[in-house]
Amino acid sequence: MNFDFSDDQKFLKGEARKFLEAHCPPARARGVIDDDAKAYDADLWTAVAAQGWLGAAIPEEHGGLGLGHLELCVIAEELGRAAAPIPFASTVYFLAEAVMLAGDAEQKAELLPKIAAGALIGALATSERPGPVSAAALKATVTDGRLSGIKIPVTDGDIANLGLVLAKENGKPGLFLVQLDGEGVTREAVGTLDPARDAAKLTFKDAPARRLGEAGVGMELLEQVLDRAAILIAFEQCGGADRCLEMAKAYALERYAFGRTIASYQAIKHKLADIYIKNELARSNAYYGAWALNTGAAETPLAASAARIAASEAFWFAAKENIQTHGGIGFTWEMDCHLYYRRSRQLALVAGAPRVWKERLVSHLERRNAA
Repeated sequence: MNFDFSDDQKFLKGEARKFLEAHCPPARARGVIDDDAKAYDADLWTAVAAQGWLGAAIPEEHGGLGLGHLELCVIAEELGRAAAPIPFASTVYFLAEAVMLAGDAEQKAELLPKIAAGALIGALATSERPGPVSAAALKATVTDGRLSGIKIPVTDGDIANLGLVLAKENGKPGLFLVQLDGEGVTREAVGTLDPARDAAKLTFKDAPARRLGEAGVGMELLEQVLDRAAILIAFEQCGGADRCLEMAKAYALERYAFGRTIASYQAIKHKLADIYIKNELARSNAYYGAWALNTGAAETPLAASAARIAASEAFWFAAKENIQTHGGIGFTWEMDCHLYYRRSRQLALVAGAPRVWKERLVSHLERRNAA
């Protein structure tokens, strides 16, 4: 079985890299972090929308390109490589995927064209306390179409127009669409390690809410959305991890110590080899996840869990060791190393911590073996 991308998909990947190298050098992310008034790069967001990337997997009838999830995977990898300071994951991986998965005809016709055009920014609001999200601990409630409760932290919650919120209705969990810039919603910025992907505390008080999907199936729907997002985020993490390896290798080949390049020392060679091995392991799992996602395979939850775990580990390790390879200068603000370390930590948490996905992986394996 051939898990590689097609020539057309590789061409798209190459063009995406050229575009981001021209329009999104690491200085763009540093500029967002430096400017307290900016939560993302609005100009880059507009440019990405003009490329059609926001609607890559959205059907043409709803204003998208209708390409599919494999094309979205290759775009995600290049966005991760560039550490792009835009709310792409919140809007495309979470909101758009949820609407395509469970939205009715009216919701799809209303929301998907806006997402594809870049006129709508989304945010997923599930967490209310530290630890895994569960139906038993859920406190946010919807009564007569009005949402009340608190969600923290919500990635991109300070800039999003529309929130996908997990709440109970008649005692059962559901996913609800809430206008975050509308009535009954208060936002409070929350500081994070990666200010280029900011977060917020959202307080809802009788905010108008529309249910997405059937009543009482919120947790099942959320799991499906998270499985899809985990695979797409894994490609972002693979892109970032590969860029960290390239940066570390390039610096090791040009930095001299005791009359030799540091790349000639065994300690550095082993460090770079370890990064490479983890990156390749993550990529193989991400490719398996992309196949499962594209074909709607029954193994999708299992593949998503494996991709999430391997890619989170690879990106964090690559970002950490990239800083160590650079030595003292790697810790400075002027170097790009910290941008990728920040992003590695942010992406490792945005869809649930790796330990949660490890538990999910074990559960899926146990169920498969029992069957």
